[in-house]
Amino acid sequence: MPASPPEVSPIDNLPRPLAVVAHDAGAANMIASWCASAGSPPDFVCVSGPAAANWNGRFGETSSCSLEEAIEGAACVLSGTGWASDLEHRARILAQGSAHSVAVIDHWVNYAARFERKGETVLPDVVVVGDALAQDIARGTFPDQTMALWPNTYVAEQAAKAGEPPANGDTLFVCEPARSDWGRGRQGEFQALDWFAEHGGAAAANVRLRPHPSDPPGKYADWLTARPGWTLDTSADISAALQGAEHVAGLHSMAMVIALEAGRNVTCAIPPWGPDCLLPHPGIARLNIAGA
Repeated sequence: MPASPPEVSPIDNLPRPLAVVAHDAGAANMIASWCASAGSPPDFVCVSGPAAANWNGRFGETSSCSLEEAIEGAACVLSGTGWASDLEHRARILAQGSAHSVAVIDHWVNYAARFERKGETVLPDVVVVGDALAQDIARGTFPDQTMALWPNTYVAEQAAKAGEPPANGDTLFVCEPARSDWGRGRQGEFQALDWFAEHGGAAAANVRLRPHPSDPPGKYADWLTARPGWTLDTSADISAALQGAEHVAGLHSMAMVIALEAGRNVTCAIPPWGPDCLLPHPGIARLNIAGA
């Protein structure tokens, strides 16, 4: 069963005033979970993109201040480390010399690149990770950096809300941008979908496809139209999406880790010519066929 959230939020130990800066969904979800159990909310919130949608979904419509306002008033800046924006990177630049900078790594890949933009590397004062696997990777990447391990209460709470795996449940395919065509002239995420639809066996017969928070609306509409038995999942969050799922497939998203924590059968659907699954978690099967 998922671990219970800690009695004291790590947010309570940060200097105040505290500014939260986030754009991508992964770290924003972790930060929001810690803030929800904190003794007091952050003093400044600057969120955009998927992070704004997630933050508002949890706390209600939040008036997001400008980045400059957030940094100017903060003694501590807690930022995400996403790839889809330079907002968090700029926050760390502005925080240099003026505020304690803490950055949250939400995944298990591309650690060094998260802190680089246009050849400029800006590291925080403290790098935060959410489990021992991530800590090992971070220590290997940043051997001289101050590191902190905070329990990933977001994964724990979502897994707990998902409940036990249902008998005779369906399959949830959790999408994410591959950001590569793997040398075949077609986006990798669609190659993975094709591969799973063709080789997933019984698990591929009744599938809900859940877009990634960064996917544009309608991205998979044409693909779904051609696939009887596949539907679009519009659940409010990953825990709700998992409630009806017995099986989960995807590339290497955090949703797969939550599914694993929630006791689901989890499969990486990247085809044999694609990259290895980047999630280091035992228990994730690889859909692979010899000679394919």
